Amino acid sequence: MRYKHKYFYLCKTPLSAEGPKDVEIIDRAEKSEEFPELFKEYEERRSHAFNDDKLYSIIRADDIYDLLRTGTPEEAKEMAFDKAQQEIVTNLQHRVMQKGDDDAEAILKEVHGVES
Repeated sequence: MRYKHKYFYLCKTPLSAEGPKDVEIIDRAEKSEEFPELFKEYEERRSHAFNDDKLYSIIRADDIYDLLRTGTPEEAKEMAFDKAQQEIVTNLQHRVMQKGDDDAEAILKEVHGVES
């Protein structure tokens, strides 16, 4: 087994993401001491998606934010995209059903192959 140093990555996956290439790495914590500040930023970026009861609601999110621990930026992007896919589809389906959002419907059909 070979040791591989891991970092914490704060990633942003837009609702229109088609693959890992669309994931943005916002920041990275290289040392344990840096993690609290990175976590604080993560919570601040997600704050718009909390409801009145302070519960995170994926249907309120404008982008999907993840805090991941892995070795390279490429791995972080792949992990973030894989993790966000289900949440993206749920968010877009809600936008189509509740708001009649044509852009969300197009993304669902063309990117995710989901008919609404």
